[in-house]
Amino acid sequence: MSSNSSRERKVLLLLHPKRESALTSALEIGRGLAAAGIAVEHHLSSDGSGVPEIVRYSGRPIRDFELILVLGGDGTMLRSAEMAYGTSIPILGINIGHMGFLAEVERPSNDEIVAAVVSREYVREERMSISYEIERHNGVVDSGWALNEIVIEKESSQMVELFVSVDQRPLSLWNCDGVLCATPTGSTAYAFSAGGPVVWPDVDALVLLPLAAHALFARPMVLSPRSEIAISVRSESATLSADGFRNKPLREGDLIRITRDSHSFTFARMNSAPFTNRLVAKFQLPVAGWRGE
Repeated sequence: MSSNSSRERKVLLLLHPKRESALTSALEIGRGLAAAGIAVEHHLSSDGSGVPEIVRYSGRPIRDFELILVLGGDGTMLRSAEMAYGTSIPILGINIGHMGFLAEVERPSNDEIVAAVVSREYVREERMSISYEIERHNGVVDSGWALNEIVIEKESSQMVELFVSVDQRPLSLWNCDGVLCATPTGSTAYAFSAGGPVVWPDVDALVLLPLAAHALFARPMVLSPRSEIAISVRSESATLSADGFRNKPLREGDLIRITRDSHSFTFARMNSAPFTNRLVAKFQLPVAGWRGE
């Protein structure tokens, strides 16, 4: 590495624009990284005034940055995934506000964050993603991906009729609110609130979950990551939602194919605390009196 390598290092700060604590932390972290010779640019997850003392994101390729540092919640983390998709740039999430599953369990100090970034002392986690294709009249009309989940759901108050198959074999016809397919990362999001299983993030699997289905069998299922889920729309209309904010209208006769995506994401963590700790902290599970080490 050359002697001027510190001046070549770049970090992108992605922050929630409506949380004053995120703006304050961004300023302090930006100053600390700049003092260590690391160039910092900031990007808001939506419209906002920004951080005047830090350079706004220039639009340079994300691959030019060594790290995306996220100050916000799980929603802001999902926005960072849009930016990092197709790259191996690690995403380090720092919770500002309510604790989610994608960022650190405990809020480190700004000095600790700066020290970890400067020394590159963080643990990397690989997370799988999923992709979809929408077939209409035997042709693909749209495609996309999700880090958390893809949901095919009703467009109005009426239920939607969806025919689901797995690996080219019929599974069931459901009259329901929708059908959800989640990654292990997404198993603790929408899928969890709908009654799905919690899947540890280092497990390679797909979660398939009918939503409020009027059927004898409507249980959540855990599938092989190599499986293909095909969902045929039998109602006049429906909606496809990827990670809750990339939405696509569907028509009767559309066929949606969902598989594991070829791209994965790299999350960074400042400590190697296991997922169990995050689960216990999130739901305040009763562990008092545990006799383990």
